[in-house]
Amino acid sequence: MVKSEEILAIIPARGGSKGIRNKNLKLLAGKPLIQYTIDAVKGSKLITRTILSSDSLEIINYCKEEGIEAPFVRPKKLAQDDTSMLEVVIHTLSFLKEKENYIPDYIILLQPTSPLRTSKHIDEALLLLVNSDADSIVSVIEVPHNFNPYSVMKLDGNYIKPYLEYDERLNIRQMKPKFFARNGPAVLAFSYECVINKKSMYGDKILPYFMNREESIDIDSELDLLFAEFLIKSRYAK
Repeated sequence: MVKSEEILAIIPARGGSKGIRNKNLKLLAGKPLIQYTIDAVKGSKLITRTILSSDSLEIINYCKEEGIEAPFVRPKKLAQDDTSMLEVVIHTLSFLKEKENYIPDYIILLQPTSPLRTSKHIDEALLLLVNSDADSIVSVIEVPHNFNPYSVMKLDGNYIKPYLEYDERLNIRQMKPKFFARNGPAVLAFSYECVINKKSMYGDKILPYFMNREESIDIDSELDLLFAEFLIKSRYAK
């Protein structure tokens, strides 16, 4: 059972996007992209509060209509292409502490670009984190064998060579070691102490939360939108 913890969800959704114009409000299977994250948050049994961090009044107004708190407009300097998510999180936590003396036990970062992440994923990950001594938990996907570091090649002048040295006799898919990559991440949760004291959303002890390839789609391009729409419609067709 989960202890009685204050768990803050932060939805980061800036207005600018180079890949897809107004991406967070772009329709996906009839709903704005950000709505999938809003629905997942509302379905969570463990999240106790949700805050939107956005520089876009359009996104802020939409989320407020959906019952999501948006107590500030994110400063433009924190809504650039090179702004780190850590800066966005620290800004949100600093605002809440200064204005309300509000300090959560855990924070979960839920990016709107992961529409196939559900409330079930959120609560499973939070349970694992809260009932552990880890600093954080992050959703991951197994790296496909053709992208495995032992399959990757690098340019060396006019030629390519293995990125990692290997024994060719062991270069068989079933024999390669497994590697995992963050899938967005769709889910990233961490303790307040970790982000404040270690200035990190990951810390030193990181738990993995495994997700499959279909659930892990991360919307960066129009092609991603088309694929996500196909997956969502396929779910409803079952």
